[in-house]
Amino acid sequence: MSDPLADGITLGIYEKALVGNALSDGDDWRTFLEQVPSAGFSYLDISIDETPEREARLEWDAAACRTVREAASDVGTDIGGVCLSIHRKIGPGSADPEVRAHAREVMARGLQVCHDLGAPVIQLAGYYAYYEEPNPDAERWYGELLADAVPLAARLGVVMGIENVDGNDVTSIRKAMEFVDAVDSPYLQAYPDLGNIAEQGMDPDVELAAGRGHMVAMHAKDVRRGEPRRVDMGTGIVDWDHSFELLHDQHWTGRLMIEMWNDDAPDSVERCVRARRFIEERATAAGVPVIAP
Repeated sequence: MSDPLADGITLGIYEKALVGNALSDGDDWRTFLEQVPSAGFSYLDISIDETPEREARLEWDAAACRTVREAASDVGTDIGGVCLSIHRKIGPGSADPEVRAHAREVMARGLQVCHDLGAPVIQLAGYYAYYEEPNPDAERWYGELLADAVPLAARLGVVMGIENVDGNDVTSIRKAMEFVDAVDSPYLQAYPDLGNIAEQGMDPDVELAAGRGHMVAMHAKDVRRGEPRRVDMGTGIVDWDHSFELLHDQHWTGRLMIEMWNDDAPDSVERCVRARRFIEERATAAGVPVIAP
């Protein structure tokens, strides 16, 4: 009999990897979500980003979230997390106080939607004010929003995870950990992106060591320098073998979400399956067990 408490990871898929994404609350979520278990994944991560369809999800009420949650249950999968990417557009570190106030509203609504979907983790993009010129207070304002969000996150039981991103702001796990350490709450952790470590030219030994004990979930995507997106898995520069060896040495266990953008390609499910098998092979070879759905 296998040990149900043994180390291992579960694999999820990003909604943008599948046909028919950007659904609204009234759309056929059941049909869409059937792709998740059929492709061999344990869960789906939903995005709230700057597209009008996904930004509108901030207005989902409890009933709308229940519809999505029940559709996931019906097909035998989970909503693993919410990627609150819209803070790239509505910058927490904006020089405009009205934009900063809006960013606070976005955070509150994102946490509530995440809770109502039954998702345990909300991923926070490490952008201060992506579309603005740098300002000297952007980092401080970003950190203040994270700290101010902790009481609501704690009441809702949702863990926030800071993602290291492309660009010039939170580009490393080390930087994310500065905010984690400053806030010092179990409800604010790191959400590493293995691809972004490589795209930034950083050392995975240093980065993954910095996040030890605080990496609540993880993104897996392939990249090239200057190409943080849309690189086919296995064709980029991420050293998957070494990355998984480092995670094995840490006994890291948790949710690893494969991040892909397939733009409704007719073979999107097949592309996801190939990516999943690639990651499974690399993880297993490094001694990191992959728990099947």
